[in-house]
Amino acid sequence: MKPALILIDFQKGFDDPVWGARNNPDAEARAADLLNHWRMQGWPLFHVRHISVEQGSPLSGKGCNFHVGLAPQGNEPVIDKSVNSAFIGTDLAARLHDNGISNLVICGLTTPHCVSTTTRMAANLGFHVRLVADACAAYATNARMGWKTGAPELPPETIHDTALAHLHGEFADVVDTAAILRA
Repeated sequence: MKPALILIDFQKGFDDPVWGARNNPDAEARAADLLNHWRMQGWPLFHVRHISVEQGSPLSGKGCNFHVGLAPQGNEPVIDKSVNSAFIGTDLAARLHDNGISNLVICGLTTPHCVSTTTRMAANLGFHVRLVADACAAYATNARMGWKTGAPELPPETIHDTALAHLHGEFADVVDTAAILRA
């Protein structure tokens, strides 16, 4: 069975300036490359969408809409979640197991939150994960250091790279889009 592509939270709500500076402005384009490849091959894929339960969240209302070029087509499955993990409160694991899928390719927003949490849980559930670094991104607000007096704001690239470093080798093989498309 071919690997399933899991696209996490490529939503309009992440265009809101509340998130602050962002790294990797090409993440959506790389994810679209992966999505188009999966569609051409007819391989399994899942769109994950964060439906926030927090009042006024950018990931509610119209912010739940998918980015142009990354929206589901036809009967492509959509997994709605309200927490960081695409496995909590959803049937994603059951769908993957029911279809004999054990290999996942994951990309999305944001690297240290929903992408990391889903990747960690996928590995803990026994899936082999390849995490596509250049099809993910982080924001300045992903590192709220308010707990540490006088702490500097971390740049989004540092947040992104650190999250990937924590995942690589233990929970996933971190790769780039070109490596996935070559394989």
